Amino acid sequence: MIDAILEMKKNGGFLSFLESEWRKNGDLTHIQLGPRNMVLAVHPDAVKQIAIANRENYDKLDSYDIVRDYMTGNGILTSTGDPWRKQRKLMAPFFTPRAVEQFLPIMIEDAQSFVTRWDTKAATGETVEMVDEMMFVTASIILKSLFTTESGDKMIELKDDVETMIHFVMEMGQNPLHLPIWIKVGSNARYLDARQRVFAYITEVVSARRAIPQEQWPNDLLGRLMTARDEETGAPLSETLLRDESITMFFAGHETTARTLAFCWYALATHPDVLAKLQHEIDTVLGDRMPTVEDLKRLPYAYQVLKETMRVYPSIPIYPRDIVNDDVVDGKRLPAGMMALLSPYLTHRHPDFWPEPEKFDPDRWTPEREAAQHPFAYHPFAAGQRICLGNSFSLFESQVLLAIFARRFAPILATPGFVPQLDVVSTLISRNGLPMKIVSR
Repeated sequence: MIDAILEMKKNGGFLSFLESEWRKNGDLTHIQLGPRNMVLAVHPDAVKQIAIANRENYDKLDSYDIVRDYMTGNGILTSTGDPWRKQRKLMAPFFTPRAVEQFLPIMIEDAQSFVTRWDTKAATGETVEMVDEMMFVTASIILKSLFTTESGDKMIELKDDVETMIHFVMEMGQNPLHLPIWIKVGSNARYLDARQRVFAYITEVVSARRAIPQEQWPNDLLGRLMTARDEETGAPLSETLLRDESITMFFAGHETTARTLAFCWYALATHPDVLAKLQHEIDTVLGDRMPTVEDLKRLPYAYQVLKETMRVYPSIPIYPRDIVNDDVVDGKRLPAGMMALLSPYLTHRHPDFWPEPEKFDPDRWTPEREAAQHPFAYHPFAAGQRICLGNSFSLFESQVLLAIFARRFAPILATPGFVPQLDVVSTLISRNGLPMKIVSR
């Protein structure tokens, strides 16, 4: 297995390997990687069957153990069965399109601060790593949405600690020879120290709120979690589950959005016609002011640009489901114990459903053309009951930030002709980064 992983890394990475297997062997491809027995399901009909029609045959079990054990605990991302159903029902009202609109002031405030940062970088001609830039702003937004903290130093420390945990989990998934966690050296030590600080911070915030009347609690995501009650028992969430859900929301709520925006900037830098059309729409609707909720509805092309970015560069390019009961997909038996791999990255490139699939074309998302698409040819947030709960938050935040930043700046490649080397390490990455320069308009 180690030899296979090293060979894949040398030859373009796991994502390139999966694409090669798909193009050679078709829409339902068996993959044996060491002891791991997997099937790669690419066709939209298979996505529908696994995610919806036969969903009782699939779950999030062994394939999510590393994330569950070292990051999110029993948070909604990795919980299963009745606990997951209760969590989903309890938390769904927090993330409706209407509910996430309350966070617009936070998004605008952080975006305005970030504009000042980019004014300086544009003036100096500094090269920026676009993923890092977008993570800087999305991390601040989700942390303020969670905890209503105004402490810049504490925000940076918390952001860095959670990202240390995220990187550790990614490393664990990629390296089968990782040292046992009880050997506290190197990345193990950094992870354990970061986790202790994150746990302590959340415990401190919860305790501070418990010490004051509930009507004085901020109306942030943590406050909603703390006031939520099980509809059957009336019980509140346990302290452990409050912590797990808070970490889950940060884990799922900033890196994916940051990567979507970073790759959006790359697409705009390499498609000046799309950038010009986008900026014309933003200039026409906003002029020199910040967007309102109603304004976002009047920026359809900006929304199309984001949807096309998520088609070509889905932030979660693959996601697993463990097969718990035998199933038959496309006439082939899938036995319990295998892992099914669903891949938005590949499904979004299927030539039977996407003409010129490698072409970045936001006009695919006009209402008429979108209505004609196979409903499961596009699943950037997964599909079915386990679709990402925070997709409305992510899309809303992406629209806000794109409208504000594209009104003031244009991206250019730091090196003409640069092409990202795409791979997956939990999320979509570029192995050679996304180096760009920012130009003021």
